[in-house]
Amino acid sequence: MGYTFLTAFWKDLILANYKIDPAILKPYLPNKTEFDFFSGDAYVSLIGFMFTDTKLRGFKIPYHVNFEEVNLRFYVRYNDNGEWKRGTVFIKEIVPKRAISIVANTIYHEKYVTKPMKHVIHQTTDGLSFCYQWMHNKRLNKIEAVTEINAKHLVHGSEEEFIAEHYWGYSKYNAETTFEYSVQHPPWKIFPVKTYTIDCDFGSLYGNEFSFLAKKEPDSVFVAEGSAIEILRKRKL
Repeated sequence: MGYTFLTAFWKDLILANYKIDPAILKPYLPNKTEFDFFSGDAYVSLIGFMFTDTKLRGFKIPYHVNFEEVNLRFYVRYNDNGEWKRGTVFIKEIVPKRAISIVANTIYHEKYVTKPMKHVIHQTTDGLSFCYQWMHNKRLNKIEAVTEINAKHLVHGSEEEFIAEHYWGYSKYNAETTFEYSVQHPPWKIFPVKTYTIDCDFGSLYGNEFSFLAKKEPDSVFVAEGSAIEILRKRKL
């Protein structure tokens, strides 16, 4: 795959997961990939998390080291000469730094947008509280969760493992061209969620076809502890 393009820590990931009709996702499906199903269902996930200690080709970029990200993604797989690679496709990624959007969109052909963002993470008397907020069309959107205080290992074969254990990224450049990159990190522990709140203008942010998610309860919500990550140089399939 080549050299390491970016290193960072991904921390305190809130993952809200929704079963969805794959026909809605078909226009976003990169060439040569297919949907990755769990128990026969396609999923889309709204995820908020922290990027920390970010380095681009080994160098920290001033004022772009620690920042929030919120993204909407779904799950695919790619048959690489008999080896199935399980990956994600991003519908849109929100960050607070314009330079990050420019680099990601130009080099990795992703779909980043820049919006004002903030986060609040603190420990309560009997758990942990995580909240990510972003402004869109002069409206405050947020995803937040209160969890148990102790993280647990992923259960093999669980929905949580399916959501968390995708180690490739695929981006659709056009109808014929797909780019692939590796995302390397150890398996994550997760915090079971006790309560959550999601207030997101899905239709305005991601398109009318996703507006129904604003009124739909997620099929699962959990918080992943996170870890150090490496993103390797992309390649064209």
